[in-house]
Amino acid sequence: MSPTEEQFALVGAGPIGLCVARALAQHGIPYVQFEASNAVGGNWRDGVYETAHIISSRKTTEFSDYPMPASYPDFPSGTQMLAYLQDYARHYDLEPRIAFGTTVRDARPVFDSGVERWELTFGDGERRVYKGVIACVGHHWDRRWPSYPGTFGGELIHSKDYKTPEQLRGKRVLVIGGGNSACDIASEAARVAASAHLSTRRGYWFLPKTLFGVPLVELIPPWAPLWLQRLGLRAALAVAVGNYGRYGLQRPDHAIFEHHPTINSELLHYVKHGRITPHPDVARYDGDVVEFADGVRERFDLVVAATGFHQTIPFLAADLVPVDGPIVKLYGSMMSDRFRNMYVFGWSQARYGFGPIVSPGADLLAEVILAQVRMRHPLGAVLKKMGAKLPRTHLVDPHAAMRAIRHARKRLPLLLKLEPVVMRNEREPAPAA
Repeated sequence: MSPTEEQFALVGAGPIGLCVARALAQHGIPYVQFEASNAVGGNWRDGVYETAHIISSRKTTEFSDYPMPASYPDFPSGTQMLAYLQDYARHYDLEPRIAFGTTVRDARPVFDSGVERWELTFGDGERRVYKGVIACVGHHWDRRWPSYPGTFGGELIHSKDYKTPEQLRGKRVLVIGGGNSACDIASEAARVAASAHLSTRRGYWFLPKTLFGVPLVELIPPWAPLWLQRLGLRAALAVAVGNYGRYGLQRPDHAIFEHHPTINSELLHYVKHGRITPHPDVARYDGDVVEFADGVRERFDLVVAATGFHQTIPFLAADLVPVDGPIVKLYGSMMSDRFRNMYVFGWSQARYGFGPIVSPGADLLAEVILAQVRMRHPLGAVLKKMGAKLPRTHLVDPHAAMRAIRHARKRLPLLLKLEPVVMRNEREPAPAA
């Protein structure tokens, strides 16, 4: 048996991967970490534009086990976020176990006398076998492009490719999308471009970053049920923002938090100052002219598609991890009912601020891995047999998630005891094809 066959392969060294690495190390679980980039940070190193700031607050983004510096503002910059993640990795001495510049191309289960292990294929073609695999690869890499009739004759880029305001300067700019990146880029265009336009295919909830001088997300009490959160925000928006129609924007077609809200204090400001012109969805391209669904036609030099990302795990095939749109169909959003040693972590998206749930969630994952060693069946299969449901959304309320994590950690020892009873009539799990 090679030494790697007793290690977990942890893929990704962004915020989520670093937190999982800390938990594995503290729980004494052998692992090695792989990162395609040459340093830690994930999207905060390679994927954000130079003017980016977080949309959740410092207090709701920092890891619960490692607070951000008190000198940081309420909304740290991308540069500050990267420095924080680098400090986190140094504090926990994580970098010696990270293989930088290493791409995992494929991971597949292999069975020897019924023992499950995982064979990884790397970018250079090398193959190695590990005890298991943990995917922490993040969401923001597989670009999703809009499709419209015709051809745009100017420059067309994805928001992933936007890095600096110089790309917008002096140009007639159209941003397609209504999410956080779209509104950030449109606001930047309002400052430096010849003209700035925003096209949205539906109505969005545009929430200010602060209310009453406090980050909006910190005003939501942890005990408040979702209906009360929505009621409170609707009342606050009625006073602070008013009717979106008065800004030329479409009325939201969904309840707050059914989709990710857009947290931006600049968009409505620039719309009211005439620096951003809102439009409905694009109907077609016609050279450098874009025609919108209401028949309006405008000329543009640059179109930025801030249309999000496909949610894919590049090295785990669809037959191993079913993904339905943005939702990973695993128990607890991380465990398979077919495999003992395969986990996907960090796929669910907190409605605001991931930090407080990632640290205890990573500790729960480590405890699950240790419990799994003592079980005959995949823990996901036990949960399935007990009536657990697969997730129906990728969005989670952070406060509800923290309560669920605390409950799961208390419940885990009981599941060990219940497995023989729950799985009494189930056959020993067979190797997957």
